[in-house]
Amino acid sequence: MKKLKAFLSALLITTAAFSVSACGSGSSDSKSEDENKYEDQTMPQEKRDQIVERINSDTDSLLTGELSNKTIKWMSTWDINPDSSGKTTPADLVIFQEAYGGNIEFHKVSFSERYDKLAQAISSDEGIDFFYAGDLDAIPKGAIRGMFVPADDYIDFESPLWKDVKEVNDSIMWDGKHYTAVAQMTGDVVATVYNRKTMQEAGLDDPAELYEKGEWTWDAFQSMLESFVDTDNQRYGIDGWWFEFGLIDTIGVPPIGIEDGKLVSNLSDPAMERVQNWMYELYQQNLIAIGVGDYGWDARPNYIGEGKLLFYPVGLHELYAKPEIWKAKYGEDVFFVPMPKDPEADAYYTPAGVEAYSFVKGGQNPEGVAKYLDCKRFCILDEESCAIADSIFMDDYGWTEEMVEMRTEMNRLASENPVIDISRGVSNDCGKVIDDNLRLSSRGIPWNETYDSIYATVQTYIDEINEEAKK
Repeated sequence: MKKLKAFLSALLITTAAFSVSACGSGSSDSKSEDENKYEDQTMPQEKRDQIVERINSDTDSLLTGELSNKTIKWMSTWDINPDSSGKTTPADLVIFQEAYGGNIEFHKVSFSERYDKLAQAISSDEGIDFFYAGDLDAIPKGAIRGMFVPADDYIDFESPLWKDVKEVNDSIMWDGKHYTAVAQMTGDVVATVYNRKTMQEAGLDDPAELYEKGEWTWDAFQSMLESFVDTDNQRYGIDGWWFEFGLIDTIGVPPIGIEDGKLVSNLSDPAMERVQNWMYELYQQNLIAIGVGDYGWDARPNYIGEGKLLFYPVGLHELYAKPEIWKAKYGEDVFFVPMPKDPEADAYYTPAGVEAYSFVKGGQNPEGVAKYLDCKRFCILDEESCAIADSIFMDDYGWTEEMVEMRTEMNRLASENPVIDISRGVSNDCGKVIDDNLRLSSRGIPWNETYDSIYATVQTYIDEINEEAKK
């Protein structure tokens, strides 16, 4: 029990630290319109000219119409415009600038205060136009609270720009309407990060090669861990706070989802029991590093670069930084692959994120938001624009073509087999129950004990929302 308390305490500290470091100071300031003018952009002119050429060659007339109001107000923890992270102007924003003369006014908020600040902005009629829904906590609570309005009046999901993501957008409809606009599924939520030099020195196969051969499965994952781990000699298996849900997602069944317009719990699904029992087995064999022996309760991603740790599942945002930063932590030979395939699943499921946006109640320029999202879809669909975006990404973060290709492959997996968990969208309390308790099998708590302790509580949260939706 002492270990369990230490784990939960460390998890709380880690989550808080991530919120502060990744999500800003929490001040609700905004940039002026002049600061957002595209004349001040940092994208090389040559690449901007290439994008303009792609817009001019839009023979299918995907980008149509004009904007009388060219400013859209964006509230988030992160800026779409170039910022201190080192990124240049995103290609989709350049398209918006060049096709419509548009610009984005950024209103910064902290992660923990997002919804409070949004509610204040709505009540004070600030005219915030759109809000990030990719954190998967916007639906259904944001719709039920009346914070968001349907995108259906502004986006035609049957149109050529949107038809290939219509199915995933339809899958999370609430009350028969689209309260989020999913621009694309992303596969970078959790990846298995490793060091190729470590694999070579340990005589293990490169996971990327196993993936290419269709052999990157739970079985291969566990076999490599069993071969490598020797805690007495500082050789550890899996570390971090991301791997539990990274592995859970591979069964293809979200803890909480939407079916036929209603919330449903999948805690009793046999696949959920199977993955939880597997994580318990990994714990029993000391293959999970954190909390084992003298490892402690702090994540040690630097052990990847030092050859002491085999796998560090984490979001690829860890590598969305200047190369000297991520190489210092993970080593020169770092690489990544999707989470391993569940050998009993009917498809290759991988942790899937959504790049999604919600139209805010009282927004003054929803038409402008729709045009910006059309530009984003254009950038995704147009191969040459996508290639330009990839080249900018490589320049910014020092990625190799192989890394970009693997990220693209992970996006493909997420798009072909989308699994979206909306536990956090039910309520903060529901999200916390799921987040805290579905990790416990990997900390030595048998799944049947966890299931018995949370099933009724989670079902109550779901029933309350489903009943509220009927009113």
